[in-house]
Amino acid sequence: MAVNTSAEAPLPVGEVSRLIGGWIERLGAVWVEGQITQLSRRPGAGVVFLTLRDPSHDISVGVTCFRQVFDTVADVVGEGARVVVHAKPEWYAPRGQLSLRAVEIRPVGVGELLARLEQLKKSLAAEGLFAAERKKALPFLPQLIGLVCGRASAAERDVLENARHRWPAVRFEVRNVAVQGVHAVPQVVQAVKELDAQADVDVIIVARGGGSVEDLLPFSDEQVVRAVAACRTPVVSAIGHEPDNPLLDHVADLRASTPTDAAKKVVPDVGEELERVRMLRGRARRCVEAFVEREERGLGHALGRPVIRDPHRMIDERADQVSSLADRSRRTLGHLLDRADSELSHTHARVVGLSPAATLKRGYAVLQKADGDVVRDPAEVAADEVLRARVAAGQFTVRVDDQGLGA
Repeated sequence: MAVNTSAEAPLPVGEVSRLIGGWIERLGAVWVEGQITQLSRRPGAGVVFLTLRDPSHDISVGVTCFRQVFDTVADVVGEGARVVVHAKPEWYAPRGQLSLRAVEIRPVGVGELLARLEQLKKSLAAEGLFAAERKKALPFLPQLIGLVCGRASAAERDVLENARHRWPAVRFEVRNVAVQGVHAVPQVVQAVKELDAQADVDVIIVARGGGSVEDLLPFSDEQVVRAVAACRTPVVSAIGHEPDNPLLDHVADLRASTPTDAAKKVVPDVGEELERVRMLRGRARRCVEAFVEREERGLGHALGRPVIRDPHRMIDERADQVSSLADRSRRTLGHLLDRADSELSHTHARVVGLSPAATLKRGYAVLQKADGDVVRDPAEVAADEVLRARVAAGQFTVRVDDQGLGA
């Protein structure tokens, strides 16, 4: 229950400590899981002191137990071991200190650890953190590589030596961290975030040598997995050896079987690249030479054709034919003109023979009245009517004699 206090009516420290103790007393016994970081077993002492730490958070709590409780697991439990403790929270009022009084300690077995890891793996996979479409491609030639590893470790040496042997100009930004134990998770997370924040870091390698399942647990921690999943920089996991498979392998953009394998996958080999360039240059040269040779053969074939070798040959071959056709056309046109001329002469003779002028030349005359009508019948004229007589040489007038009307 809440306590009513004020600046005028404060509670004494002893009362506050007593109240906290009462609240903790009502909590009852609990099962707690953690990692042993400090263990004190004084010879002859009946109480064992140890510190239990949460590997994923910077939180610890003291634990005490009777020697006989600890002796049951003393052969399999030591500093760094994961345990499950059945304990009752206690409040030591004189110092204002919380501790746990353990009545049972159980080591966490490998099988149980693996089962929990499998459950966490399924949970993270359901969120899509392991999806292939989230994987980022590694740069072909990284200029600056971030390396997270143990200080002076074999993993650090393997990555640096192999990478520089393959490409001497490559540079590294190294972050040395604890790779096992209670401090591993927060240090690895911090190192990954720092390297990811550097804009000039092209790829991050998280490397560690082999070890037991317990030793590799920090790289299956949920905080580490989520920190890597949030990186904008490609991350390579190089934890342990080939059989080892921490959860970091699933969330990383690339998994390497060993730290040496990580260096080979991240950094290209300068000798291999020079050889590839030489091969590509040779291939390009052969392609160009083949193209030129093919075009030369095509050009030689074209130049060897008769129409190119002797372009006037076709004209010469057709010249006689053209001349023959021209002569034939000329003769045909001459015949047509001669025949047309003959037909025209005959037609002209017929026209001339049938024309009125020819008739007049034979001595005939045409009589016309004053209005120009031709006289065809004596009944058409009257006595003393003046007519115009048209003859071949011209015309003249005549007068009708009344005696001639009856003729």
